[in-house]
Amino acid sequence: MSKIRFPEADEATDVFVGHRELLFGIVYNMLGSVADTEDVLQETWLSWTARRRITDSPLDGIANPRAYLVRIAVNHALGRRAAINRRRETYVGPWLPEPLVADDSADDTAVRTESVSLAMLVVLESLTPLERAVFVLNEVFGYPHTEIAEILDRTPAAVRQVAHRARDHVHARRPLYEAHPRVRREATERFVEAALGGDIGALMEILAPDVTIWTDGGGNRRGAGSRPVRGRDKVARLIDGFRSRGASLDLELRYGQANGDAAAVLFEDGTPYAVMVMDLTPEGDQVSDIYIVANPDKLGHVERGER
Repeated sequence: MSKIRFPEADEATDVFVGHRELLFGIVYNMLGSVADTEDVLQETWLSWTARRRITDSPLDGIANPRAYLVRIAVNHALGRRAAINRRRETYVGPWLPEPLVADDSADDTAVRTESVSLAMLVVLESLTPLERAVFVLNEVFGYPHTEIAEILDRTPAAVRQVAHRARDHVHARRPLYEAHPRVRREATERFVEAALGGDIGALMEILAPDVTIWTDGGGNRRGAGSRPVRGRDKVARLIDGFRSRGASLDLELRYGQANGDAAAVLFEDGTPYAVMVMDLTPEGDQVSDIYIVANPDKLGHVERGER
């Protein structure tokens, strides 16, 4: 028996798929978790197709499918945020977002989304869920306050107030300076060569005096710190300890991008072991912050790629 086709369903699927990259970018920046983002997109799809029970087609009565899908996704993401916060309460050690990793030459859909840097995602964690949603929609994706008000079912005046508060909070914690990609890549390579090569002198030169390192092992990596470590001497000793413990491992180093920034990715027997991203001082000559995501649960989507 031939399968019955429903043209409306095919059209609805095409509309959803056509906006999936946008939805992924918005939700990921709101949550900082790839797995939770995928779950929210699944929930959005189910809400989208559930309209068939009410109308002949999910598209009936929807003048702007894009705006409708964004509203569904954002509200599902706000609901998911509560579950993420509960997990954070029992999380072992510093929590970092899941990095979106791609090879330098890869045409990776996830990295092409309007994803902000790993450092910015860390700052966004200090916002309330509502502030973060407004900031992402306005500052990252350029939605005007009037459209955000419709998405969140609030008045434009209330959205403007939230946007102002979120923007001030972020700018106070995140410098507007962004290093040139070439400078960032060169600094990343210098840092990794010194760190993995055990060259403490070179490492001390590239680390800023007040450098801070975050190591997210989620309790699944031996030696991962229980809290951020600040100060050049302490960070250098910590990194040298990592190097010593990893000497017995057969680690492979590859350079790529994490959320659009230069990154070093370590693999053990083809399995992702850690992703390292560095933030630079305004002068661009020293490392001010080091983010190491080593929790295997956050690296499952990282692919080894080709040389």
